Amino acid sequence: MSYMALYRKWRPDRFEDVKGQDHIVTTLRNQILTGRIGHAYLFCGTRGTGKTTVAKIFAKAVNCEHPVNGSPCGECKSCKTIASGASMNVIEIDAASNSGVDNIREIREEVAYSPAEGEYKVYIIDEAHALSRDAFNALLKTLEEPPSYVIFILATTEAHRILPTILSRCQRYDFKRISVEMIMERLHELMAAEGIEAEEKAVRYIAKSADGAMRDALSLLDQCAAFYFGQKMTYENVLEVLGAVDTGINSELLRSLMVRNIPDALKILENAVLQGRDLRQFVSEFTWYLRNLLLMKATEDVEDLLDISAENQLQLKEEAEAINADTLMRYIRIFSELSDDLRYAVQKRILIEMAIIRICKPNMETDLQSLTDRIHAIEEKLENGTFHVASANGGDDKNEEDEEPAVLQEIPKALTEDIKKIVSNWSGIIMQMPGLIASFLKTAKLTAKEDDKLLIVAADQMACEYLNKESAQNEIQQVFVKTIGKEVNFEVIALKEGADFKHEYVDLGKLIHMEIETED
Repeated sequence: MSYMALYRKWRPDRFEDVKGQDHIVTTLRNQILTGRIGHAYLFCGTRGTGKTTVAKIFAKAVNCEHPVNGSPCGECKSCKTIASGASMNVIEIDAASNSGVDNIREIREEVAYSPAEGEYKVYIIDEAHALSRDAFNALLKTLEEPPSYVIFILATTEAHRILPTILSRCQRYDFKRISVEMIMERLHELMAAEGIEAEEKAVRYIAKSADGAMRDALSLLDQCAAFYFGQKMTYENVLEVLGAVDTGINSELLRSLMVRNIPDALKILENAVLQGRDLRQFVSEFTWYLRNLLLMKATEDVEDLLDISAENQLQLKEEAEAINADTLMRYIRIFSELSDDLRYAVQKRILIEMAIIRICKPNMETDLQSLTDRIHAIEEKLENGTFHVASANGGDDKNEEDEEPAVLQEIPKALTEDIKKIVSNWSGIIMQMPGLIASFLKTAKLTAKEDDKLLIVAADQMACEYLNKESAQNEIQQVFVKTIGKEVNFEVIALKEGADFKHEYVDLGKLIHMEIETED
C-alpha cells in the first residue's frame, strides 16, 4: 500500500477534531442543530488553516443520517460514501483550473437536478478568487436564489478578490492562524500515534515555522521524520532539514550591523550559504528577529506576542537596550524590501550583501530614516565636542601655523603586573564575555592612565555607553577576577569621532606583545 502523507492521513473528519477554529465550528454546528442552514458560505483565511476540511465535514454533517451534536457520525452510508469521494452530493471544484464562464454554466445546469439520496448537494469551490469576472457574474443569479437542496461553499485565501456582489450573498467565515501551542499539541498527538520521537525544542521550531498553518506543520514534520527515520529528531536535525538558521546567528548578525562591521556581517552570510541555508528564509527570520526587538523596546508586556523562551527574552531585552528604535525601523524596512526582491531574484546573495552594506553605510542613502541615523551621529559628535566645520578649500578653519602636533598620552613608566596580565590574556577574556559585551570589546583598544588604571577605549559612543552600564561593568570585573584572581581598576571611554587611536594613545596590546617577544 502506498504511503499517505500525514496531513492527509490525519485530516479531521469531525468538527471536534478541528483545531483553532472554535468560533466557526460552533456556529456551523448550531446551524445544523437548529436547521438554520444557509445556502452560500465564504471561507476565508491563509493556507492550511482548515477551510476545505471544515467544508467537507459540513457537507457530511448536512447529509448525515444520524448526526451527533451537529457533527457527522462517520458510520452511516452517506458519511462513508462522502469520505470515500464517491458521493454525487458533494462536488469539489478547483477554480484555479476551472475558472471560465463555461465551467460555471455547467454548475448552473447541474443544480437543476435534486440529489438522488441525501438532503443536500454541496458545491465546494476552492481557490474561488481565481474565477474570472464573467464566471462570477454567471454564478451570481444561481448563488442568489439556488434550489433549497443546494449549498455553495467558496474557499479562498484572497477574499479581497471576490466581487462585492458575491460577498453580499454569502455568510463569511474568517479562519484564523492557529497558535504555536495548539499546533504543538496536535503534533504531539500525531507523533505519539506514529511512534515519532523528537525534542521539545524541535517540535516548537516546526510549529513556529508553519506560520499558523496546521497542514504546513504536518508536512514539515513528515519531511523531518522521513529524513531521520527511526531516530529521535533533534533541534539541530530540524534546522538542517529545513535549511533554517539558529537564532544565535541572528544575534551575531545584529551585533555586526550595530558596530557597522561589514566584513563580519558578510562572513556570517557566507557561512549560511556554505551550510546550504535558504537565503529567503535567512532574511525572513532575521526580519522577524528585528520585529521582536522593536516590540521588546516599545513595551514590556509582549511575552504573548514574541512566542520565545524566557531565556531568549532576556537576551532580546539586553540587545534591545543597545539599539534605538529609529535604527531598528530602518533595518526592518531594508530587510522587508529585500524579502520582496528575493522572491524572483537569481543572485540572492548579492542582494543580501548590498542590503548589509546599505545598513552599515547610511551615508549612501538619502531616505528619511537613513538621514535620521546620520543626524544621530552628528549629535554624538556635538555632544563629545569633536564636530568641526571644514573650510571652503577643503581644509579646517584653523591656520596651518596655529595647528599643534598631536600629543600622545603618556602611560606610567612601569605598568603594574595586573594590567600586564589582563592585556596578555585579552583574547581569552573576550571569549568569556557574554553577548554584546564581547562584540564591543573586540573592537576596543587597551591603554593605561597614571593612576594604575586600565583604560578600555571603545570604538564609538554607543559601545562606550553600553560598556559603562552597571551590569556590563560587573560582568567585565567578574571575568577579570576569574582570570587574574583580583579586581582591576579600569575605565571605559569612547574614541573620539575621526580620531586615530595610535595618535592619541599607546597601544598596550602591541607594547605587551613586544615585551613578551624580547623576554628570551
